[in-house]
Amino acid sequence: MQRLRFATVGSVDDGKSTLIGRLLYDSKSIFEDQLEHIEAVSKRRGDDYVDLSLLTDGLRAEREQGITIDVAYRYFATPKRSFIIADCPGHVQYTRNMVTGASNVDLALVLVDARAGVVEQTRRHSLLVSLLGVPHLVICVNKMDLVDWSAERFAEIREEFEGFAARLDLRDVSFLPISALAGDNVVSRSANMGWYEGPTLLHHLEHVYTASDDNRIDVRFPVQFVIRPQRTDQPDYRGYAGRVAGGVLQVGDEVVVLPSGLTSTITGIDSPDGALERAEPGRAVTLLLADDLSISRGDMICRPNNRPRSAQELEAMLCWLDDAAPLAPGRIYSLKHTTRLARAKVTGMNYRLNISTLRREQGVTTLAMNEVGRVALHTTVPLHYDDYHLNRTTGSFILVDESSGQTCAAGMLLSPRS
Repeated sequence: MQRLRFATVGSVDDGKSTLIGRLLYDSKSIFEDQLEHIEAVSKRRGDDYVDLSLLTDGLRAEREQGITIDVAYRYFATPKRSFIIADCPGHVQYTRNMVTGASNVDLALVLVDARAGVVEQTRRHSLLVSLLGVPHLVICVNKMDLVDWSAERFAEIREEFEGFAARLDLRDVSFLPISALAGDNVVSRSANMGWYEGPTLLHHLEHVYTASDDNRIDVRFPVQFVIRPQRTDQPDYRGYAGRVAGGVLQVGDEVVVLPSGLTSTITGIDSPDGALERAEPGRAVTLLLADDLSISRGDMICRPNNRPRSAQELEAMLCWLDDAAPLAPGRIYSLKHTTRLARAKVTGMNYRLNISTLRREQGVTTLAMNEVGRVALHTTVPLHYDDYHLNRTTGSFILVDESSGQTCAAGMLLSPRS
């Protein structure tokens, strides 16, 4: 069954957790004891309705404040698709949590309160979704019941968002008028909005086309582990395990290994489901090669005439995540890129991006928590990478503070002139 990963983002109290609760409830994906629990908690808090947001807001602080703080993950399935949901926080203080939750999803739901319209957090989260390269975006105009189901208000918000989004790199944007609390246009069509002729949210999630989202042209296979069983029935087995990060690998393909530049041919592809003839993006497999080459963790297998960039001087967009210390240019950090580890330092700051106004602020020398900027990096070993917008796996990395082990930043690699 095909899987869709999506995240809900938006401003505080726009109804993200309630929407997920409604999706789970109306699609009959809640266990009876879960429903009984949230009914009891809602009654104890004095609510006159069952608060479905409690399905995702599990932290005590979240329930007391009525906001999402951490990223909550939920899973459900319909006959057409299985889903992984990341419920991301809306408060500006937790922007880094939102970046973490939305970093590897196929689709993002941006909730907009129909009364308030497009606010600063809407613009902030939409920009981050654009930077993170999320292929599909759905603008859910929520709380339509509080604006009398107005088609005019929905059209105003759509026009306002499209004016802002024209400056962003967004590929596929859809708009949906909903009421998460009442369930209108979430799973079932709304009788209150006869003017809306589009699909319900669940129908859109089940049918959004994702087959072309992965890079199926540029073969990229970061080696994670070398498998040598040393068993009597397999005395000479040597396999290279990892996850296909791009392209399609097939038995018989000629490949090259970086950084050595040695070439060989794929003689077999093993998987938990048995031997395969081909492996597509996202598939965890073990490659068998015709030649015994010196290959180790962090090496990259690709096609001889289609290689990634290899460089130690890099350009990247950084989202700073560390609340303990700001970015310190010249300081040494650990860098993890695919399966490769290196040490790196920031050698220059090109600009800081104001994620509310999209303005590039020149002359800055550091980044604080939740800030985004373009930087120059130098690494101790070459990285084999692609531009982030061509391949989100080989184009991303993290920086780690070597003394504390704290993840400091999430980075998106760029081609030198992009």
